Amino acid sequence: MLTRRSFLAVSAAATASTALAAVSARPAGALSDGDGPYGPLATEPDANGLLLPAGFTARVIARYEEPVAGSGYPWHLFPDGGATFATDDGGWIYVSNSEGIVDGTGGVGAIRFAADGEITDAYPLLTGSERNCAGGPTPWGTWLSCEEQERGKVWECDPTGERDAVELPALGAFVHEAVTVDTDREQLYLTEDTVDGRLYRFTPTAYPDLTAGTLEVAKVVDGAVEWLEVLDPAAASVPTRGQVAESTPFDGGEGIWYQDGFVWFVTKGDHGVWKLDPAASTIEKIYEGATAELALGAPDNVVMTSFGDLLVCEDQPEDQQVVMITPDGIVAPILQLTGQSGSELAGAAFDPAGERLYVSSQRGGGVDGQLGGGITYEIAGPFRVAAPPAATTTSSAAVSGTTRALANAAGGDNDNNNDDDSSRLVPVLGAGALIAAGIAFAIARLRGRVPEPVAAAGDDEITGSSGRPDDAV
Repeated sequence: MLTRRSFLAVSAAATASTALAAVSARPAGALSDGDGPYGPLATEPDANGLLLPAGFTARVIARYEEPVAGSGYPWHLFPDGGATFATDDGGWIYVSNSEGIVDGTGGVGAIRFAADGEITDAYPLLTGSERNCAGGPTPWGTWLSCEEQERGKVWECDPTGERDAVELPALGAFVHEAVTVDTDREQLYLTEDTVDGRLYRFTPTAYPDLTAGTLEVAKVVDGAVEWLEVLDPAAASVPTRGQVAESTPFDGGEGIWYQDGFVWFVTKGDHGVWKLDPAASTIEKIYEGATAELALGAPDNVVMTSFGDLLVCEDQPEDQQVVMITPDGIVAPILQLTGQSGSELAGAAFDPAGERLYVSSQRGGGVDGQLGGGITYEIAGPFRVAAPPAATTTSSAAVSGTTRALANAAGGDNDNNNDDDSSRLVPVLGAGALIAAGIAFAIARLRGRVPEPVAAAGDDEITGSSGRPDDAV
């Protein structure tokens, strides 16, 4: 049942040999097919229709329209991008977008876990938005949810559901896919999912407040990157990708991740994996496929482990896998769907300990061969980590100006005490992705400069409401 696909890399040999060297101190070898650190996938699927390596197990934690355990919240349609956030009680929250392609609706939902992994609650974070595809976690504990449509928006969501989501128009209006935060240079990078999409950079005026700043688009010449300003981020008359003629198109920008000084992102149209060096202003394609017979095809959502393994979800009608690219250059599947033709894998994220992987089959819940709503899985096993996980709480000062805007929009106080529970959420990022001291210092500079709540101008039908009951988490 397992179909292994031949590897094709058209990058220069020197590029391939250094593909992931920056993620690990160990030298990287040339990219090549292999079984990876966990060995081959099983030859027969488990009870959930998944092929996994030996020692790994799976359970279903949510299905479309069915109430999630411990709650009355029915899981949303077509789960897509996701992330996890550690809570101060030792548990965590898994946040998941709803792409909602059928009727154009979208949104964001969340599942809360206790320290022992038991599901204790589930609830909506954002309703009334459209085609929420991917996004990205912030180091200050919020989720940036991206709308994949022309003039799509980015919404900042509180994983606890206690604060209303806030629209961030400064991040542009385009076919948003995913976003990541460069904590070293205090900038954001964003992908655009269309055949002539662009790669964007956003520099906040007062990091980490995202309500104002400069949006730029990448121009690439012979591997060198130049950033050119987008003069009309709202795209009032011309799409952002068409405003700077000399900017460089990327064929279907998808998942993006920042770690240890580098930005990793993928392009689905050409099966590409890219590495951007912000400090050197250089970019290289470390992987590219040209046929359907690939070790990695149609890459979509990505996540990187603390060990430096890049996990890539595939979006293709058959042979859907989560594929690992290791720091030493091995390209290997660690999960494969069976019996779910026409679906895709999405939302890969790890729990704080790095022991559980969350991932969804977006349209795999149908019967008799028909497509249906999503199924979200938890995969447990001996995932490798670089070191014991960092502390799962932050100082109560570690809350962004934008998060304070969330509180204000929900009718919260407007002081600078920063005493709400949401300030103690930390996204589960890879090693080196969260520099607590730097974040705390940046936030300290913002105290007393709290922005006004952001209104969704012209979108009265979108409330941004979390929909949480009064007695919620």
